[in-house]
Amino acid sequence: MDNDTLMQRDLRVVWHPCTQMHDHEALPLIPIRRGEGIWLEDFNGKRYLDAISSWWVNLFGHANPRITAAIENQLQQLEHVILAGFTHEPVVRLSEQLVQLAPPGLTRCFFADSGSAAIEVALKMSFHYWLNRGEKKRTRFVSLANGYHGETLGALSVGNIPLYKDTYRPLLLEAITVESPDCYHRESGQSWADYSTQAFARMEEVLARHAEEICAVVVEPLVQCAGSMRMYDPVYLRLLRDACDKYRVHLIADEIAVGFGRTGTMFACEHAAIAPDFLCLGKGLTGGYLPLSVCLTTEDVYQAFYADYRTRKAFLHSHSYTGNPLACRAALATLDIFRDDDVITRNKVLAAHMAVATASLADHPHVAEVRQTGMILAIEMVKDKQTRSSFPWQERRGQAVYRYALERQALLRPLGDVIYFMPPYVIQPDEIDWLTGVALEGINRATT
Repeated sequence: MDNDTLMQRDLRVVWHPCTQMHDHEALPLIPIRRGEGIWLEDFNGKRYLDAISSWWVNLFGHANPRITAAIENQLQQLEHVILAGFTHEPVVRLSEQLVQLAPPGLTRCFFADSGSAAIEVALKMSFHYWLNRGEKKRTRFVSLANGYHGETLGALSVGNIPLYKDTYRPLLLEAITVESPDCYHRESGQSWADYSTQAFARMEEVLARHAEEICAVVVEPLVQCAGSMRMYDPVYLRLLRDACDKYRVHLIADEIAVGFGRTGTMFACEHAAIAPDFLCLGKGLTGGYLPLSVCLTTEDVYQAFYADYRTRKAFLHSHSYTGNPLACRAALATLDIFRDDDVITRNKVLAAHMAVATASLADHPHVAEVRQTGMILAIEMVKDKQTRSSFPWQERRGQAVYRYALERQALLRPLGDVIYFMPPYVIQPDEIDWLTGVALEGINRATT
């Protein structure tokens, strides 16, 4: 087998996600034969440093021996069983550990199989909670401009990126959108905390005006990942938690991308010392091995559904592979690595090195900002540094960086004209340095 043979077979039968397939007439697919650590290898033996963790899921490297061993062991015992009326040890143990790790008060785990599905669970559960409590006017959700929560219809409804949403708008719920606390828009000299505090005024207004019809506010804590990796200060989360309590509205924290150490703490909400009413997790939950997500919630929410069957208050939501044993064992092995290897402490060292390595990029004439939260770092390319005016989107400058990086054996898949690092936690400092050099040269070539 070689790259070209598999690519041609693929193009005859596969429709790839988030892709204009016509692009592959000029930009060849890259068939991957194997992975090891931070590296992917194609059928011709060329390697690529996976700087984006294969869509933000891989935490401890490809073919991690500890996670692989856990799945192999589980394969010999139980591959899957219905989770309605049955249970198994991996899902119980995983739920126990997640409840221990999560912010206080989150005591119940409802499993699904993707991040979008976890968001759907949270939205339906919040709405249904208020219905069960007799508050039938609560049918709306509040979310942030530039937010992203997934591709299913409910998740799209509370997202706010036109590229993904506009086509399907006639099918969607009507969410209330509030301006983002995104600190890219702060005034010169203004702190992140001041800007995020200032931005909260609009959220306060919306909650005060619409509280009786709102089920929940949905946010991505600290980093709006698909929204060009825009970032904000934890003070916004503290203000939001207080306001949700004041106006009796649920808070849904979408930590699907930012959970499990990405922001420098196990969960992003820890930076603000708050606990949401719903915590949605996915992506890195299994270390990048198998699809699994979970929505954690409180005892108060759980009790709103706990009643005699004849009351019809049960939460009748299900997925065929809910709580799959293989995925749960992968997640347990992932949590073991966090515990045994002091990953959060090591990540702080790596994040600090990433900041130093990329600091000079801020002076580039076509870089408006280099921003970072923990192990997420973004480099925003612009046409004019002074005005921060963007390149015309049709020019696809970010894709030019992507193409160059592939030539240099790095996977740097941009978000528009934003180049970002979101690598597996097993990356080494010298590999960060090398990656920075690739990004710099790619930006030079894309902007001249």
